[in-house]
Order: sequence, then structure tokens, then C-alpha cells
Amino acid sequence: MAIAKAERLMNLALCLLGTRRPLSKRELRESIEAYMEAGSDDSFNRMFERDKDDLRELGLVIETVENLDGEVGYLARRDSNRLPPITLDAEEAAALGLAAKVWQQARLAGAASGALQKLRAAGLPEDVDPYGSHGALEPHIPVHEAAFEPLMLACRDRRPVVFDYRKANAAQPGTRHVEPWALECWRGHWYLAGFDRDRGAERVFRLSRITGKVRARAGRYTAEVPDVVTVRETVAGWAGDITDRSALIRLRSGAGYPLRAKAVSVRELGDGWDELEIPYGHGLDAWLVEFGPDVVVVEPAELRAEVIDRLRAVAKG
Repeated sequence: MAIAKAERLMNLALCLLGTRRPLSKRELRESIEAYMEAGSDDSFNRMFERDKDDLRELGLVIETVENLDGEVGYLARRDSNRLPPITLDAEEAAALGLAAKVWQQARLAGAASGALQKLRAAGLPEDVDPYGSHGALEPHIPVHEAAFEPLMLACRDRRPVVFDYRKANAAQPGTRHVEPWALECWRGHWYLAGFDRDRGAERVFRLSRITGKVRARAGRYTAEVPDVVTVRETVAGWAGDITDRSALIRLRSGAGYPLRAKAVSVRELGDGWDELEIPYGHGLDAWLVEFGPDVVVVEPAELRAEVIDRLRAVAKG
């Protein structure tokens, strides 16, 4: 059904774009096979009006013209449906090139290359290379997770998904039913922000912790999708970059340079240990666990308990 409708819309658009004079409903019905098979006039009229509205929603400018005899006709003038020249500066071209490099690592590689070729044909200056480096340091967004492509398509198509997810403090993965909103790359890691149906709240999932296949599910979203800015703030908070308090830890001397770089203060304790005050936000417990026996949490008590729970989960395998 979807293929038949797409073909019908395409034929209607070609007829309206290819004519030099307005075409009446009768002429359009005689020109498009799907309309000839519509049956009654009422069925054809309903189908035609829906198709005309759909084309207008897609951006096609369709004019309605009445001739001297009072007959109504339709056409889509080419000059009204021609996009203006596309001009990109070096920064905009660099952003497109970076996005294209992400898609090249997924199934959309062909579409990304084709899109950039069309931009070039539409007027992108020859001396601007979207794929090229535009500075001494070139940004790089890695896409290694198998879950990236199916989740990207699910976000685009607004389709709920199901996947198995392994929390850092859990020995076994659990099943999650999620309405995906957007994918965000943060500090070199990809995150999915969405609505967790089982928990009835927004959640952020790190793609590297998704195990097995991502399965799409039928049905509509049950929660409102926030704007992009809100999603980015959510990912930043869950990734630990939004902090509102401090934690006190003990760190073995000569170890944990990333923690020292973020420290608000450092005090030598002697016996090979230092005391650090560091910003405390969501995800800090998972980060501290990565340093193993070189870190001891002093306070707050809730952070100390979270780190101990994670270490026990790791010990259990």
C-alpha cells in the first residue's frame, strides 16, 4: 500500500510539473493509472484531494487556476518549485563533512556521498572540501557500536525499540522498552536519550552497554519528544558533566591523572595517598570504579555506597 501511494504521488507530481497549462481533474484521471482504477467519481475525488494535500505538505507548490469556462485546473510551475542556490561557508561545509563521515560508517554511506555530490552540483564552491580537514586538529566522531544504525533509524522514523542493556553495577543485562528520541556523541561515546516505558521516565543509555540486537516494535510513542537542546542537556547530565556538589576521595599518588585534572583541590596525606575534592554529578560512581584500588571514596556516603555496589557486581562477574 505504501509503495502504491508513493508511486501515485510521484506520477501526480510529474504530471503537474510537466504541463505548461493547468490540467483538470478529468485530464489527470485519464493520465494516471491509479486514478483510472479508482472506481466511482467520489472515490477518485477523495483520493485526488488527499494526494494533492500530501504533495503540498511535502513542499510542492500547486496552483489552482480557473479558466474562462469556469473549469478548475492544477499545475506546479517549475520556477515556483526550484530551490534557491545553496551557499555554504567553510565552517558549514566542515560540519556537513563531519556528519557525512559519521554516516559513512553506517548503512547511509551511499546516501551521504550522494547528498554531498548534489550540494556540489547545486553550487558548493570547488575550493570547499566537506570531507577535508579545516584546522590543525580535525574532530573525529567514532561509530563502532552495532546498535548505532538501528537506533538512528528508529529515532528518525519514531519507532519504539527493545534491547538488552547492561548497567555498570549489574551482573546480567536487563530488557529495556524504549521510545528513542535522539543519539548524541559526548566525550567520544554515543548515548541514546529516550523514554523508558518500564520506568515511565526519560533515560539515557550508553550504546557500548547495549548487548544483542536492537528490535523495532510497532505502535506510537506514548510520551512527548522534547526539543534537541533539552536532549543534549539530558545526555550531559547523565554523562556526569552537570554537577551541583563536590565529593571527597583519596587517590594513590601518581595515579588517576583524569581525576586530578578535574579536582577543585588536592592535599597530600602522606603514605602514598592524596585527598581530592572533585565535582560530583551523575555517573561519577561508574567513572571512579574504573580506577580500581587506586581510589577510595570518603564522602558523600551515597557515592561511597554506589561505588561499593558496582565493585561487588564486577566481582560477581
